[in-house]
Amino acid sequence: MSTTFHGIIGYTVTPFSTDGEQPNLAALGQSIDRLIDGGVQSIAPLGSTGEGAYLNDREWSQVAEFSLSHIARRVPTIVSVSDLTTTNAIRRARFAEEQGADAVMVLPAAYWKLSEAEILRHYQRIGDSIGIPIMLYNNPATSGTDMSVPLILRIVAAVENVTMVKESSGDIQRMHALHQLGEGQVPFYNGCNPLALEAFIAGASGWCTAAANLIPALNQQLYQAVKGNDLEQARALFYKQLPLLEFILKGGLPATIKAGLKLDGLDCGAPRAPVFPLDDAGIGRLGALLEQLR
Repeated sequence: MSTTFHGIIGYTVTPFSTDGEQPNLAALGQSIDRLIDGGVQSIAPLGSTGEGAYLNDREWSQVAEFSLSHIARRVPTIVSVSDLTTTNAIRRARFAEEQGADAVMVLPAAYWKLSEAEILRHYQRIGDSIGIPIMLYNNPATSGTDMSVPLILRIVAAVENVTMVKESSGDIQRMHALHQLGEGQVPFYNGCNPLALEAFIAGASGWCTAAANLIPALNQQLYQAVKGNDLEQARALFYKQLPLLEFILKGGLPATIKAGLKLDGLDCGAPRAPVFPLDDAGIGRLGALLEQLR
């Protein structure tokens, strides 16, 4: 029986050594423990926040293996296995499954613009290669590919283990359409921080967020308020954290989350080049926002 994902799905960073040359696994373990102690319902290593696209194959496998071993099934896991080629995405998906991942997340990243047939085949080949669920990930800002709701539902119908959708286009109408056209049978998850409240109201099963590294209690309180149908409390909680959620999005996930963790005493190094770390003004603004929430 496959795992049911819900609630707050926390994204890990990938800490690096001071020189940026290798992953810092000790710091990674501490960051994972922070997420679990903060109450997340699931953890998703190696996504955008985890700089999975900037790791070579050896590093990616090292971080995936360590993350899954350290999480040790304390919470369910979704490993992002996206890659420019179908072959390497399959390799990563198989590795994640072998290491104990409960599901994998797949973004149709590509240098060339993909046709719908190519996107469908990408998911079919990955699905045929593993036995665990796949979370289809739509994020046109990072992949350059925007999958329409009809295409998403076509993939869900054609690939048995594509059982969930993460929607990060920033368009709340996509989520309403997924709920309506999917007749409520396709679980979808919000991947856009500023849409957290609207997404839950639209029927999202969970919120995939890096913010859980910094404000886990507020994230969790929002989810529990929506779950308890206390929308007045949910609105208050959402608008309280919205300035920080917007700052994280605009400042870039690896840079802002790593800066926030360092302010909390956990040094995860800088993002990997070419991404810049948060500048002094940004760190000051981030510190002020966090102080207001604590």
